[in-house]
Amino acid sequence: MVKIDNIELGEFPLLLAPMEDVSDPPFRALCKANGADMMYTEFISVEGLIRDADKSVQKLDIYDYERPIGVQIFGAELDSMKRATEIVEEAKPEVLDINFGCPVKKVVCKMAGAGILQDIDKMVSLTEAIVKSTHLPVTVKTRLGWDENSMHIVEVAERLQDVGIKALTIHGRTRKQMYKGEADWSLIAEVKNNPRMHIPIFGNGDIDGGEKALEYKNKYGIDGIMIGRASIGYPWIFREIKHYLNHKENLTPPSIEERVNAVKQHLDHSIAWKGEKSGINEMKRHYTNYFKGFENIKPYRTKLVLEDNPVVLHNILDEILETYSTMANINAI
Repeated sequence: MVKIDNIELGEFPLLLAPMEDVSDPPFRALCKANGADMMYTEFISVEGLIRDADKSVQKLDIYDYERPIGVQIFGAELDSMKRATEIVEEAKPEVLDINFGCPVKKVVCKMAGAGILQDIDKMVSLTEAIVKSTHLPVTVKTRLGWDENSMHIVEVAERLQDVGIKALTIHGRTRKQMYKGEADWSLIAEVKNNPRMHIPIFGNGDIDGGEKALEYKNKYGIDGIMIGRASIGYPWIFREIKHYLNHKENLTPPSIEERVNAVKQHLDHSIAWKGEKSGINEMKRHYTNYFKGFENIKPYRTKLVLEDNPVVLHNILDEILETYSTMANINAI
């Protein structure tokens, strides 16, 4: 049984990564329904929280059906981090996660996210201060290092554990790599197999299906997997990986009916959570992913992106269902 502190997550948990503009409550609901064992909020700016910025505060919305859930914060100034931690505690998540991995320039230039990988001593002291300031279990998500010359993740993991974190997720790339190239899990395995380590170590990067998940589980010995980009528009990845881990066979991909129903649920939940205008706008980035690979889908996708009326959007989705159900039936003949 894998545990973060006293939170039981199963034998080999699958975690939904914190992703800006993706892992919000409407999307998390779909991932939870499809088997995600633990999920994280979008990453939240501590400066936004302490200034009571609407966008940051709204990211603290947590629903009971999502639990266990972690709130992820990013920042670089100790006082701001501690004040934000107090605000996070009021939302009552199971876990507080610190983002030391985001490679985006606007975050890194403030020495937050992966930027702090340039100053490991500060990274450790900041983490220690947060651990001491909260009753919540503190976890960290980070990368192998700043660049290929500073991949000191084995030492960094020890130091973070020594100051009290309860789990560590490692993305198998450096900040310099961003999301390019192939993730290197060998260093993640070194951290996991270090006899000094006793907290759960989760791997992240490039897992896109059951076969790779099983291969990496066996090859690298990690305690679980965090899934990010492969889940966007495809919440079914969690159930598919679990099925493959248990039965060594691939599930049939979701039908067009399942996809359309998921988009409708996502859309309706997004509107209910953010209001009609913002909720519809938030959905526009998701349509491409939900129908990725569908032949001649572009005209429908364009209609969805240009439309601002929820009733009409549902009608377009019904049209997609009818069109592609008919095509599937013709192909089956």
